[in-house]
Amino acid sequence: MPEVVLVTGVSDFVGAHLAGRLAAEPGVRRVVGVDTVAPSRELARRMSGAEFVRADIRHPLISRVLADSGADTVVHAGSAPEGATLARSSATETRVLGTMRLLASCQSSARVRKLVLRSTTAVYGSSPRDPAVFTEDTAPRDPPSSGAARDAVDVEGYVRGFARRRPDVGVTVLRFADLVGPRIDSALTRYFAAPVVPTVLGWDACLQLLHPEDALAVLRRAVLEDHPGVFNVGASGVLTLGQAVRRAGRLGVPVPGALASSLAGLLTGGGVFGGAGQRVRPPDFGRVADTTRLRRCFGFTPRWTTRQAFDDFVHGRGLRPLVAPEWIEAAEREVDRAMARIG
Repeated sequence: MPEVVLVTGVSDFVGAHLAGRLAAEPGVRRVVGVDTVAPSRELARRMSGAEFVRADIRHPLISRVLADSGADTVVHAGSAPEGATLARSSATETRVLGTMRLLASCQSSARVRKLVLRSTTAVYGSSPRDPAVFTEDTAPRDPPSSGAARDAVDVEGYVRGFARRRPDVGVTVLRFADLVGPRIDSALTRYFAAPVVPTVLGWDACLQLLHPEDALAVLRRAVLEDHPGVFNVGASGVLTLGQAVRRAGRLGVPVPGALASSLAGLLTGGGVFGGAGQRVRPPDFGRVADTTRLRRCFGFTPRWTTRQAFDDFVHGRGLRPLVAPEWIEAAEREVDRAMARIG
């Protein structure tokens, strides 16, 4: 049982809720949450019992924060924030450079005995040449070359290097499928919340999702128990993109791949997706991860299926199948403009 736990990324849903739940554990004496910005009032309430320290893990002073906290367990939940509201360059620095600083601090700490990394199945990439299901040992045929997925690959590489240098530290890497839930704000949830959803013509991606309650449950167990290794974490079952669009009551618009990406960018910039200048790329080929190791070796089975998690998101957000006329008109204008620009 850990005594003092340091959790990064507590301004996001997962980090804040995890810190609060760990603080309620009888055997955990202290939980310290770290982030560059303070959590919202609602998330701060969920963190009740945990301490908050405003700190940038990219700064060398994170070593002092770690030492002063006396943490024996570090949960790097900020490596894959669901909100992704930072600019691309800042987000990359926070994920990659911040991870390097944090790992350097852990390496120099004699008290740290466990590291838990929140990663993503996006490290496998997504291409038409990929296998139907990825295991933890599957090498991607087309590794991610940019974006948050590329950052996640780099982060996992640094964590493997840390594990070699500190074999006395137990390292658990959890590769999460995309989170969907009523209170999850991500590129994917904004995509499905839009009234008009551009899809890639000729492809119907397979989606494997994960409910945030299952994500929190597996993170909690990774902290309180010893489960070193790499584990895929995803719900059972899949939804095709077309099925998901229909279940959400959205209007799917199949367009060529290049146009789909450009159209999503235009809709994002126009505020239709509600993103903070964040480019939303429609799923094209999908990605499904095998979770046998999670069930057999970790001893955890998600309670929510992919379909149940998605339906909870739809019902919790109050998404209605009837689209407001003004949203339809706005989307049609954006489609016309995109078609005119591409020629």
